[in-house]
Amino acid sequence: MSPHICGILLAAGASKRFGSDKLMHPLAGQTPVAVAALANLRAAVPHVIAVVRPGVPALENCLSEAGATVILCANADEGMGVSLSSAVRASGDVAGWVIALADMPYIRPETIAKIATSLADGADIVAPVYQGERGHPVGWSARFRAQLEALHGDEGGRALLKQNAGLVKLIEVDDPGVRRDIDTLADLLCPESLVR
Repeated sequence: MSPHICGILLAAGASKRFGSDKLMHPLAGQTPVAVAALANLRAAVPHVIAVVRPGVPALENCLSEAGATVILCANADEGMGVSLSSAVRASGDVAGWVIALADMPYIRPETIAKIATSLADGADIVAPVYQGERGHPVGWSARFRAQLEALHGDEGGRALLKQNAGLVKLIEVDDPGVRRDIDTLADLLCPESLVR
């Protein structure tokens, strides 16, 4: 894909609501949640940076072996914004980023490819929509590098999205995975449930 788009997998959360390391929890096919999310992202965007917290070597190794460039975010406890900014800083000279969450392993690669292609074609911000609700992943063009690098706390890109709502290109998809994340064990046991 040209111009170069970088995938970012945010995998530095603490899994507090899950009760154990949800990102290493096996899905039905025995693939860990985060590795499944990475595989879908890499199928559409080959260059992926995965951000993890210190002290989770198993997750770090799995994501590295699955093809991600893994970086540690020492202050990941400060929130998702810190993880995202560290990944953007580490990405080098790219045309944009497709930012995916490691606890969303059900997004289809073709959905992610639509986001990446739209970015490569010149969109500023891109997001999928399923049944009228915006989902993930979100694509950002390089014009937002400074703002993404300045993120902190747990807000992630949400406030930045609101500030630039007029620049967001929404792509209708028939993919419930864009709205389905895994916060609790029940989310894994109830395949049809759609959350955030």
